[in-house]
Amino acid sequence: MSKPYVAIVGRPNVGKSTFFNRLIGQRRAVVSDIPGTTRDRIIAEAEWNGRTFMLVDTGGIEVLPSTVEAGRRPGPETPLLEDSAAFIPLIRAQAEQAIAEADVVLFLTDASTGLTAADQEVAELLRRTDKPVLLVANKTDSDRREQQAYEFYELGFDEVHTISALHGRGVADLLDLIVKLLPPEELEPAPAEDAVRIAILGRPNVGKSSLLNRLVGEERAIVSPVAGTTRDMLDTEILWEGQRVILVDTAGIRRRGKIEAGVEKYSVLRAAKATERADVALLLIDAVEGITAQDLHIAGLIAEQGVSAVVLVNKWDAVPPAARRETAEFEAQVREDLKFMPYIPVLFISALTGLRVERVLPTALQVAAARYERIPTGELNDTLQRALVEHAPASVQGRKLKIYYASQVGVAPPTFALSVNDPALVHFSYQRYLENRIRAIYAFPGTPIRLVFRAHKKEKDARQGKRQR
Repeated sequence: MSKPYVAIVGRPNVGKSTFFNRLIGQRRAVVSDIPGTTRDRIIAEAEWNGRTFMLVDTGGIEVLPSTVEAGRRPGPETPLLEDSAAFIPLIRAQAEQAIAEADVVLFLTDASTGLTAADQEVAELLRRTDKPVLLVANKTDSDRREQQAYEFYELGFDEVHTISALHGRGVADLLDLIVKLLPPEELEPAPAEDAVRIAILGRPNVGKSSLLNRLVGEERAIVSPVAGTTRDMLDTEILWEGQRVILVDTAGIRRRGKIEAGVEKYSVLRAAKATERADVALLLIDAVEGITAQDLHIAGLIAEQGVSAVVLVNKWDAVPPAARRETAEFEAQVREDLKFMPYIPVLFISALTGLRVERVLPTALQVAAARYERIPTGELNDTLQRALVEHAPASVQGRKLKIYYASQVGVAPPTFALSVNDPALVHFSYQRYLENRIRAIYAFPGTPIRLVFRAHKKEKDARQGKRQR
């Protein structure tokens, strides 16, 4: 089921990131009193009254320089970050894209500073959308601030919703209204149950559309050397040796601060949606440029959503012959950079010439099949007990981790529940060790696996008894 999206927009320093962190229940967005801190969109899952949705935090929409020159008050005179002025159009383009992709838009303002020209500019932008928009006056921490918030009715919206993101005042009522405005929960039209959905991801101009065309065998997508030619996701169904495959080509994900205003709006949200719904992600890396910080950003998005992956080092034909002889060294560097995904297959291809492209779909389908592998319970427990004996966990305040029982409780990705004496005793390094031992039985190529540690019932009962005494 595709989750609806709720975008938080507004001028800088009205509390968007504080509100975002409160709704998702963790500090994902950087919170600062300095306007311009948030530049890229941040996307995370939120839930209220059983309804799940994706929440999008955006950078503050500033008054454009032309507006300031015209004599309109720009807003509170808080200095921007040193280089933020140059990013005004870029941040604005990100916010506009978030609005275009959202199902509900939250227009956040600041009751403590009152109505500004920047608020008016955001309002003018939102009047052009047909999406439901809720005008929210934040920082109404007192009854006096509640009264001050009424000036925002000047913006022409039907109602002003008052909250305090910092203290939680009014947030529950606002969430109730957001959930009412979300589109009805419907299962998206699904392809055949046996179809494998493969998303093609990567930075702009790494050859995603060229790869799609090569795999499909026709000019299904526009191929252009101009970065960002692809604006929308293109779903293409093919039959590969009897297996139905849905290929999804997505727009390139740009580096931070590189999205230009106007026509060049890259669909980061659509790429995120494609990843969310994919079985396998093909992550393209430019062989000439090498792996970049943005490649790592996309890889992190894939790993976070539990999607299987194959890394494709594209444009291998453009690498000088001497360097092509160092394939092993290049792969070692890629694996070092992507060490949080040690399970990924790496292929060196050329979408332009067809070099090794015939290996892409078989590898992706092998990875897709691994998402549904199951380990027999007895074999799993024997492996974990041997792991404990061969490498005992370090003690924490004189206590050692005990694993009583383990079972596989899910697939896509494979998920294992381990009953232990105390989940707090599991260090992340030991968790990685146990994951590697499980992969010694089944490699689960290209596929993340999840370990969930739960306190054994007798341990929970014992701790509860101690508290009662």
